[in-house]
Amino acid sequence: MGERRTFVLTDTAHDVWIEDFTLEGASLGPAALGGFSATKRRLRGGRRDGVDLIRVDNGTFSFQVVPTRGMGLWRASCQGDRVGWDSPTRDGPIHPAYVQPHDLGGIGWLEGFDELMVRCGLMNNGAPFRAGDAIHPLHGRIASIPAWYVALHVDLEPPYTITLEGRVTESFLFGGGVELVARYTTTPGSHAVTVRDEFFNVKDVPVEMEILYHWNFGPPHLDEGARFVAPMKEVVPRDARAVEGLATWDVYGPPEPGYAEQVYFGSLHAEDGRTVAMLRDRAGEKAVAMRYDVAGQPCFSLWKNTGGLRDGYVTGLEPGVNFPNPRPFEKAQGRVVTIPVDGLHVTETTLEVLSGREAVAAVEAEVARLQAKGAAVVSPRPVGPFAVEG
Repeated sequence: MGERRTFVLTDTAHDVWIEDFTLEGASLGPAALGGFSATKRRLRGGRRDGVDLIRVDNGTFSFQVVPTRGMGLWRASCQGDRVGWDSPTRDGPIHPAYVQPHDLGGIGWLEGFDELMVRCGLMNNGAPFRAGDAIHPLHGRIASIPAWYVALHVDLEPPYTITLEGRVTESFLFGGGVELVARYTTTPGSHAVTVRDEFFNVKDVPVEMEILYHWNFGPPHLDEGARFVAPMKEVVPRDARAVEGLATWDVYGPPEPGYAEQVYFGSLHAEDGRTVAMLRDRAGEKAVAMRYDVAGQPCFSLWKNTGGLRDGYVTGLEPGVNFPNPRPFEKAQGRVVTIPVDGLHVTETTLEVLSGREAVAAVEAEVARLQAKGAAVVSPRPVGPFAVEG
């Protein structure tokens, strides 16, 4: 590794915390970093009061990360196009103190849900369930744990990589036992950010873990006639509601107040351990593409929630180690990861924003080449081992 500048913004182990931070790339020397900037600030007012927000701008593509919410990726923008969605929470990002996961029958997690990408897990990431006297709420608690360490790294030699690192620990007596080291990486002028997560076992016994990445997109990439494009091996509806939309499972409708969500499970063809999934608008002129590792994230869930614009007109492209079924079902299928003592589990996803017909068509051709490995098998009903049969 060449010369690197590191700026530590939070380190509770050494009592370091910086409330306001501004860095202009021009101050670092290399001309290639001239368009880069980074800021950190603490939000005030409403339910966002006390939330730390970090914005990284590579000169073309910018993204905002919330250390207070488990290093979630809140919003992004590329050449004037918003990447993300409009959540009914309205005043986010919501401080975890105002989110009660056990409320509303165990779905209180939704009170804070408004990120472009939120991690679901690590003890549970599906529907709420009860284990003895304990209630495990929807999507777990990792998104409600503040990072204890945050640092910005800037390489001063080509390709001038910019990395935002954060560490979040979900560990307590008789539970948990995993530390997440999250890194967001981009380069000057690119249209992409790579999210690499390392999950370390921090206990003296093997620990179990689930993780699902809830990537959420609305307009301008989601509109009536928008399509989900991916080299699917199989497509399985989660429930009877998903069966109703099976004929158009990969096509989106207009905003529809009162729309009930539809979810589809499956896995994707890959090459050299990597695959790609894309959401493209109706015109084929704008898209977001996700390239990720299938070893670390073998399962894929597609969430369609095309409700009214003020209700949450959004779709979720969700790779993970498991499907968001109740944990007991997922464990029975062998989809709960066990991390050995001193071991780790690694995932990596690159989000790329595509603009123009040529760029979108190139990814469609990439998907078609992978799809040639085998046609998707579409199940007419929920079947195991993907979903609870019905």
